[in-house]
Amino acid sequence: MLLETVIGLEIHAELKTNTKIFCSCSTEFGAKPNENTCPICLGIPGTLPVLNEEVINLAIKAGRAVNCSINNYNKMDRKNYFYPDLSKNYQTSQYELPMCVNGKVDFNYEGKEVSVRINRIHIEEDAGKLVHLEDEPVSLIDYNRAGVPLVEIVTEPDLRSPGEAAEFMRELKAILEYAEISDCRMDQGSIRCDANISVRPYGQEEYGTKVEIKNINSFREVQKALEKEEIRQKELYQYGEEYKIKQETRRWDAGKGKTLTMRSKGEAHDYRYFPEPDLTPIIIHDNKVESLEKLLPEMPIEKRARFVQEYGLSEKDASIIIGSKALAKFYEEVVNEGANPKTASNYILGDLLRLLNANNMEADDIKISPKNLVQLFNIIEEGKISNTAGKEVFKEIFKSDRPVLDIIEEKGLSQISCSHEIEKFVDEVLNNNPKSIEDFKAGKTQAIGFLMGQVMKASKGKANPLVAKQMIEKKLKNMLIYNDFYLF
Repeated sequence: MLLETVIGLEIHAELKTNTKIFCSCSTEFGAKPNENTCPICLGIPGTLPVLNEEVINLAIKAGRAVNCSINNYNKMDRKNYFYPDLSKNYQTSQYELPMCVNGKVDFNYEGKEVSVRINRIHIEEDAGKLVHLEDEPVSLIDYNRAGVPLVEIVTEPDLRSPGEAAEFMRELKAILEYAEISDCRMDQGSIRCDANISVRPYGQEEYGTKVEIKNINSFREVQKALEKEEIRQKELYQYGEEYKIKQETRRWDAGKGKTLTMRSKGEAHDYRYFPEPDLTPIIIHDNKVESLEKLLPEMPIEKRARFVQEYGLSEKDASIIIGSKALAKFYEEVVNEGANPKTASNYILGDLLRLLNANNMEADDIKISPKNLVQLFNIIEEGKISNTAGKEVFKEIFKSDRPVLDIIEEKGLSQISCSHEIEKFVDEVLNNNPKSIEDFKAGKTQAIGFLMGQVMKASKGKANPLVAKQMIEKKLKNMLIYNDFYLF
């Protein structure tokens, strides 16, 4: 039986504000537990919330960035159920009248254009954080995050594979970063995803039984969790046991590599929504929407097209670079300093990303100055150091951005380009490797590679490889012409 996968996402992104949604407490990440709290975000009876205007501004920008219509009239609601990490025991959110509706995000996945409809974007407050202590019968609560402003972005079920879902998340993250709506630090929980997935026979219009997977906070884990759940559901269908798929909430256990049941879920929770009595309706005028829309910068889809056109990058390379606003900014600064666009992209997509990942760092953490990096490129291009030595220097400037010339001198990495000096190493290697010479005479051209390696070893990696290779080839060809073998 051919089965089709259907996926919809609910993404929560923290808004880039200095203070919380209803009070003046800081939203700074990493503060001591319960340091950024006050009677309002702790829900002390008798306190009154005041809506942060910047939350409205950022939500409007988010809506327009993904082509949503903005509702001129919307309101806040109370969402009621037991919250161990919200002391007032309800969440202030939006239900019937969200701020943004009917949007769309287009992106490319594996050479195919994908369009995902955005059902709605609404604003709400975040909950606190439960801290579960190992081997202890109690859990602790940190309320610093309670009241941090969020947008919840809800898609229609338009995604058809786990890969598409992960790519959509990357595209959305880039949009939110470029528009400066959220810092999207996934390592800090600034953007989180709930995924709804079902399968159905191809051609069937009715959706299958939907399963929700909660709180996934990385692209890789979103894809892995959905892939495992997709396999689980399809296997049940193949064995005629699709009735075992229950509408439920599951969690992703990355260690075990599978989704696990958290709780059953009926057709709909009774959250007992009602209008928030302490906040007036939100009235948004068209001129406010227009003025905020004008503040939106060049968006990822536009920047990707420009990088391909202006810098000659492939779609794939451009997509990776523009996937992070900080990385794209760094790349353009390096190119504007005079770097060859392709050389810059090779280093950024290779050595730089490798070091960032190895050190668990984000592109915002890059210490290298564009000017210093371009100087390294120029020195390699001039043949003053080898590519291998260049990579060693790159590791050093990644750590400290020390001057390139200081590192080269300190480590003795200057390349030998003088033909007379290189010839000494070449002659020594040829004299010590007569078998390789005979192999070359017998038509085994790979002998040149071996001899090159020996020259680089003899020169401690300092010989200019281009000069050395040309010299080896010339001497070997002369031997063939004269059918001679002699010591140098």
